Amino acid sequence: MGVLDGIRVVEIAGIGPGPFCGMLLADMGAEVILVERAGPKGGDILDLGKNAIINRGKRSLALDLKDPQAIDAVLTLIDGADALIEGMRPGVLERLGLGPEICLARNPRLVYGRMTGWGQEGPLAQAAGHDLNYIALSGALWFSGEPGRPPMAPPTLVGDLGGGALYLAMGILAGILNARGTGQGQVVDAAIVDGSANLMNLLLSVHAAGQLPLERGRGLLDGPHWSASYACSDGHFVSVQALEPQFNALLFSKLGLGDDADFKNPYDPRRWGALRERLAALFATQPRQHWVSLLEGSDACFAPVLTPLEAMSHPHMAARGIYSQHDGVLQAAPAPRFSATPAGATGAVPQRGEHSVEILRSVGFSDAEIEVLLSGR
Repeated sequence: MGVLDGIRVVEIAGIGPGPFCGMLLADMGAEVILVERAGPKGGDILDLGKNAIINRGKRSLALDLKDPQAIDAVLTLIDGADALIEGMRPGVLERLGLGPEICLARNPRLVYGRMTGWGQEGPLAQAAGHDLNYIALSGALWFSGEPGRPPMAPPTLVGDLGGGALYLAMGILAGILNARGTGQGQVVDAAIVDGSANLMNLLLSVHAAGQLPLERGRGLLDGPHWSASYACSDGHFVSVQALEPQFNALLFSKLGLGDDADFKNPYDPRRWGALRERLAALFATQPRQHWVSLLEGSDACFAPVLTPLEAMSHPHMAARGIYSQHDGVLQAAPAPRFSATPAGATGAVPQRGEHSVEILRSVGFSDAEIEVLLSGR
């Protein structure tokens, strides 16, 4: 059960942001039917087995999509679906006979969600690429990392997931709302290059206000500013980002720097390098736990830098139940949280084709037809 109870989504198996979008919808209670390729490893699709957190809560149907009868079975599923998710290169689903024209003709209320890196059209639409390439072209990579060094961003988070999966999920839900009012479905073209560029709008606002130059390392939020992560004496790290005057005054006071002349004007870019060096030297004198005891829970805008496994045991994270182990796999709980329709227990990761028979029976296939469809598995 969940806020999306009663919504049916057909997901054509892929990798990365498309499946992650399906997980988000399943976490919120949607019925997500994952159409996987038949065979022990599903062709060339990355097979994570029971570790595929992005497939939790879904039901799996394994079919040979080169078989016309299998395509007919998928179309039958689509007849009763609210949305479809696919993440192939533009034109692949059309060649299979599952393109939007065919699907929307059968189910006019369908929201057809397409997840790509470059989009359905444009000079690069057919080119291969990955997260780093998309956010490099969109501008989202530019402020990542220190000046004088090549930009570097956390893997998959900014592009595939932030600019891709989240925008696809939002587009699908908006499309379903619209279809319920108008009876008309549509295609959602969710391109990572579009979404990651859209994520830049807050920083572009700061830039327009004159507070974030396009030269890397000269703004309040990037480069050599003293709001940063620092190494401790035990090899662990801590983070501080006390941007506002009342917060950095408290931080400096707790660090014994409140009366230090160097820290009287922390907004002077000419001083940032020196302040950062002073703070780096200070944090390196004690282990991480010393700084946690001194600063955590105050308005000094501080947090230790934790591994996901460490994060699971942190008192705040544990109190909210954010991380847990399921079948030996560390994973994060569904988000966001709903007061009236909370998400149920974290769904299990299905085995490939685990629900094939029950799914096909539910849409009217006879046992004899199912045997024929699944005989090539």
